[in-house]
Parts: sequence; structure tokens; C-alpha cells
Amino acid sequence: MWSHDPPIVQNRFLLGHIRLDLSGDNRLYASEIHVLVSTQVLRNWPFNCNHPWMRKDIFQDSPFAMVNLGKPGEILEGIFDCIHEITTALYIASRMSTSDSAYRVETAPRLAQWKIDNLASCTYRKSDPFKIGNWNWHLSVEKNRLLYVKLYPVISNLNKDQPPIASFVVRLRCSSGDCRSLVHPGVVDKRLKNSEDFVWAIETPLAGKFLINVDFINLKTADPNGGEPSSIWSGSAVQTRSSITTLSYLGRMLTEKIHTDITINASDGSIAAHRAVLATRSPVFHRMFSHNLKEKELSTIDISDMSIEACQALLNYIYGNIQHEEFLAHRIALLRAADKYDIADLKEVCHDSLLEDIDTKNVLERLQNASLYQLPMLKSSCMRYLVNFGKIFDIRDDFNAFLQYADRELIAEIFQEVLNVWKGF
Repeated sequence: MWSHDPPIVQNRFLLGHIRLDLSGDNRLYASEIHVLVSTQVLRNWPFNCNHPWMRKDIFQDSPFAMVNLGKPGEILEGIFDCIHEITTALYIASRMSTSDSAYRVETAPRLAQWKIDNLASCTYRKSDPFKIGNWNWHLSVEKNRLLYVKLYPVISNLNKDQPPIASFVVRLRCSSGDCRSLVHPGVVDKRLKNSEDFVWAIETPLAGKFLINVDFINLKTADPNGGEPSSIWSGSAVQTRSSITTLSYLGRMLTEKIHTDITINASDGSIAAHRAVLATRSPVFHRMFSHNLKEKELSTIDISDMSIEACQALLNYIYGNIQHEEFLAHRIALLRAADKYDIADLKEVCHDSLLEDIDTKNVLERLQNASLYQLPMLKSSCMRYLVNFGKIFDIRDDFNAFLQYADRELIAEIFQEVLNVWKGF
């Protein structure tokens, strides 16, 4: 019987969570590989313990249980069979004794963060899959003489012909000592197919809590015709709103001024348009033309808070012939117009696009606009980018200036987020 410690038995060895029973002929049988777990976690054992080759022994008055993973009579002939069985059992036992959150990777647009509370020596840990771009990914760490950090995509039959061509930077922060931070030199346009394509070997001794941050700079796919790889983030969802053919004719109505009947006066110029198209796309324009307002009587709309270029981009979106570069150049102005004229789909497109490329140069502006136009997902992503990923330190001067004019409630939310995130680290 066991008390609170596993027994010492002749010809039996305890290896981490694994007990190996050597047979008399010095051969290792699969049925002699056992996982040592607590009876508490055994209640959540992921396999069916009634399976004939899943023997379970629970010892009286003991917090330990022994689960047999091997099939009776199966001989492990080679060293690789032994390693496979042992590492599989170790992995399962480790997952059972660690909370699910220890394997969860938090993500934001183009960012991934894995928090590891404790990493013992001679330990291997792999994260749960997380989605960035078109692929699911894994991070893994192995701590032995060195600390190895790996990043790799989950390759399946569906995407094996299109592995990612990735550019990224990995940062590791450790809470022990002086909260040391290490930064990998970076990877540029590297094709990743398996777990050995990116391995960061860290010789510096590290202990305590770990934060692993991955900044995905770009993800590309190869051209099947042999051309240059293309970024998955360079495309636009703008032209998927309607039939391209129909939109091309609407675009001609605008560019060729076919039967225009309304003039839009921007801050530095005028554009001719069509009441019916504007009224169909915007409830605000519809009300202007449905009541005896000056816009109806004078056949003009004054949009003095938009430049002629931004106003042209707004009309190009409404008529369905906006170009991706034009859209990117005027996203903030288009977001403002979408909110003002109640164009819900344009507001959604702007929101989705602004989520994709948050960086230190635009995060404060986007945070302010997210608060102003009530975009909680964008606001949350900006806050996490600044606080959770530590980017607030990279723009310290800009952030101090931001505090001088930002909304007081927004500032309070930021500092509350800082307290929530840092109080446990």
C-alpha cells in the first residue's frame, strides 16, 4: 500500500510521472509502462478506463493512482517505441496535472501571447492550437540544458500545398530576477512546414513565469504559377459585397456622371452623384430627400468635414468601385462618414480593416476612434496591444501626450486594464 509517497520497488524506476517495470528478460513490455497521477485528476482522465488495455489501480489511503497505457503482451522492440510510449504518457500526465489555461494562447490581430506560470527542468510543453491568418499554429517550449522555443503551423491535407511563408518576431519575458526580456533577431519570408523549421535555442538560464509574444509581421502563400508569393493580408473584402459586374455599371454611372441629379460639396471641391443610389445606401440621405429639407430643394449636400479625396472614396464605396489602396488611405474618414450617415456595412468593413494592422504608429489614434464610434472589439484589441503585449513602453512619449487630450473615461479604462494585467505578474 502507498501512503503519501510512491513506494521504492526493486527493478522499478520512477521517471517523472512514469513508472517503468522491467521484466525478467530485460525487455520492456508496453503493459509495464504506467502513468502516476493523483486520484483527484484521475476523475477527469480523458480516456475510457473500462477499455481492456486501460488498467487502473487505485491504492487505499493514497493520493496516487497508476494507469496502465500499454496493451497486454505487446513488446516494445526498439528504443523509438519506448520513447514514443514514454513521451505520450508524460504528455498526458502533464496535461492532466495542469489547468487548461496553461496551454491557451491569447491572440490579437497579428499577435499571439502564451503565458507559462511555471516550467520545470527537463520539461516539454506544447500550446493549444491558435488561429492567426489562414492557419492554426502551435507554440512549444522544451527546457533542458537549453530552452528551446518553437513556432509552427498545423499542416493538414487541406493546406499542405500552401504552407505559410512567415515573417515574425518572437519575444520572451521572464519574471525571475530583473524580469529579463529576450528578443529573437526575427524571421523574414521563411516557409514553415513542420516543428523544426523555426527553433529558437536560448542559452541564458531562465526561471519563473514566462511570457512568449509573437508579432506576425506578414504571412504569405506561394503563387501556384510560380510568381511572387502574395500576402494574405493584402487583399480587400470590399468588393465581395455584391456582384462585380453590377458594381462596375454603378461605378460607370458615377465616373461618367450618367443622369446625375445631386451635387455633394466637400471642403475643397464638388462631386456629382445620384439621389436614388445615396438614399438606398444611407437612411440619413433617404430622410434628406424624403422631406422638404434644403438638400432636396437645392439638390446639394454639404459635407464640409471631408476632403474631396475622402468624399470621392466614400462615393466609390457606395457605388462599389473603390480600390484597396484608396480604401486604406481614407479608412478613418470613411469610418467617420459611415457613423454619421448610418452606412452599417461600411462601418463594419472599416472596423475589420482597422483590426488587421494595429501597430505602435496608429494604436492610439485607433483607440480614440474606437471609443468615439463605439467599437468595443477594436478598443479591446488596442488595449491588449498596449498593455498585455507591453507596447505601451515602446511609445511612452506618445502615450503621455495622448493622456493630455484623451477622454477621461477612456484613460480610466486603460489604467484599469494595466492593473488587471500586471497585478499577477
